[in-house]
Amino acid sequence: MRSIADQTIDELGGPGSVLARQRADHIELDRLLQQLDGTTGAAQEEVLTRIDRLVFSHAFAEETVLWPVLRRVLPDGEALTLRVEEEHQEVNELVTALEADGPDDPRRPARLARLVEVLREDVRDEEDVLFPRLQEAVSVEELRRLGRRWELMRRLSPTRPHPTVSRRPPGNAFSGLPLSVLDRTRDLVDAGVRRAPEQLVPVGAAVSKGLAALADVVERIPLSRKGDQPPTSR
Repeated sequence: MRSIADQTIDELGGPGSVLARQRADHIELDRLLQQLDGTTGAAQEEVLTRIDRLVFSHAFAEETVLWPVLRRVLPDGEALTLRVEEEHQEVNELVTALEADGPDDPRRPARLARLVEVLREDVRDEEDVLFPRLQEAVSVEELRRLGRRWELMRRLSPTRPHPTVSRRPPGNAFSGLPLSVLDRTRDLVDAGVRRAPEQLVPVGAAVSKGLAALADVVERIPLSRKGDQPPTSR
């Protein structure tokens, strides 16, 4: 098996293939991780936000579209996808902790370093193991169909960490749409706050906090936690 990192676009099934789409996101993630290195303060927060928006929608689309296929077509698909789900869960927990940290929290550098490490491990597991196995098991036409489904799901997926939500159906399927609406609305509010006059900042911050509270309610609905075998949600 050859890593998808070493294959041409044609070998991956064309630009519409799920493998080509995944690798494009991984290339962008690598660029952002390099940009993150050495940053501090507001510049670091800006890059982390961009990483979050990329990573969480990408992972949710994998968990809802790709991993069920791998579990169906590979005899060891259960073990392979569980490893990546555990990586996704750790990313959720690390980003949640970083968001709660103050800028001077002594744990922040170690958490940031571990986040970068896990994200790079996740990319290698997918590009070197999971996706070559998927490539062997399904046709090019199926890779392109999966690419269309994955891209649609990515555009409808949550954009923030939700560590208590199941990484598998039915929990992720149940919670995905409401969390996506809340996250993406909050993204717009937060972007507006950064551009707003000073007197409107508290209003925007209050709206963002309220949306976060609603997302927390969705996360904690029992059905949102169902499906992990064994559990990978907190």
